[in-house]
Amino acid sequence: MKRRKSISILLLTIGLVLSVAFLLKIDFPQGFEAYFKREYYNQFGPLAISVELLVASYYLLIAHEKTNFALALFGFTALLDPIFNLVGLFDSIMPLYGTIVLSICGLFSIWLAFANPFELKRLSRILALFSLVLGIVVELFFNYF
Repeated sequence: MKRRKSISILLLTIGLVLSVAFLLKIDFPQGFEAYFKREYYNQFGPLAISVELLVASYYLLIAHEKTNFALALFGFTALLDPIFNLVGLFDSIMPLYGTIVLSICGLFSIWLAFANPFELKRLSRILALFSLVLGIVVELFFNYF
């Protein structure tokens, strides 16, 4: 229990620091029409991923039954951003420090979700596939569509 809480507090801290850093990088335009442009909404991609980390780590802290799904969703979303960038599907606006930190946290979260070391509700194959598909949708929404 101590280990679960310390891991969740570490992930919460990382998610909070990155959320603040990504929020401070968002440019809020002057004028009404600028809010309807794609460039404005693309800025929220890194923030959405860090908020996913906050939610997943909070669920881990309270040992919620959807913890493994939230961890898998965050992990897939965090890892798909650099993968799609390397493949050339889109140019990621995620800063390098965010890519590195979120990729490490994403790998760790996927391991936590599938290994289930804290004996929370196991992740079914359907939910694992759904978290992958939802991660792809989130990445494509903020970067491609």
